[in-house]
Amino acid sequence: MSGSELQLVGVSKTYPSPGWGRDEVAALTDVSLDVVRGQSLGIVGESGSGKSTLARLLLALEQPSAGRVLFRDEQISGRAERDLRLFRRSVQIVFQDPMSSLDPRMKIHDILAEPLRALGVEVDEAERVRSLLESVELPPSAAKRCAFQFSGGQRQRIAIARALGPSPSVLIADEAVSALDVSVRAQILNLLSSLVTDFDLTLVFISHDMAVIRHLCDAVAVLYRGSIVETGLTSDVFRSPREAYTQELLAAIPRIRAGRGRD
Repeated sequence: MSGSELQLVGVSKTYPSPGWGRDEVAALTDVSLDVVRGQSLGIVGESGSGKSTLARLLLALEQPSAGRVLFRDEQISGRAERDLRLFRRSVQIVFQDPMSSLDPRMKIHDILAEPLRALGVEVDEAERVRSLLESVELPPSAAKRCAFQFSGGQRQRIAIARALGPSPSVLIADEAVSALDVSVRAQILNLLSSLVTDFDLTLVFISHDMAVIRHLCDAVAVLYRGSIVETGLTSDVFRSPREAYTQELLAAIPRIRAGRGRD
């Protein structure tokens, strides 16, 4: 079914200036964005472009200074937290660093069960935890262990499982592979791709890495100094970028050159 899950309509966000001489710092300026149901949308930009601010607004963790944030055509910006329970169950986040997003001494069962309890999701808790671990290719025995006993890639799998717990329709991944070893990134990206299909998810993947966006996303929005400067299908943007900034991002993708073999 087509339609929008999330929308930003003319959104701007300013913060008080940390220094002298300026009253405010603009993080986002007049941003409009449509997250289409069933799509994997990449939001790409360099550090300082406004990606994290955009993520917090999509999650209703902050309020825009101007404009509106919509979830399924209903405004969520400005609403009280008590009115956002359906939204909190429907939109979940995977953070960049699983080391800091998981309590290292907490049992994995409790990590996965915590959002179910907080959001009032009525399920067989043990069965749900088992199913979530299976979905991210971890054994049921992992539930009895603590987060510090796992590798970085395994911890990110646990973080993804936690986000899937309330059965969201939208998954927001904020630089979800950038803290991982290169050898592990492809595994997590392939897992996310499979989960999007298996769970019929809408994915918003936020990254500075155009190669990751190409691997995972159907569409892309390019963020530059707080403004979206280019959007389109990923294949179209990679084939024929219109904006100079997009061209610079694409030119920065590492390319492996074939060399001569040694005898």
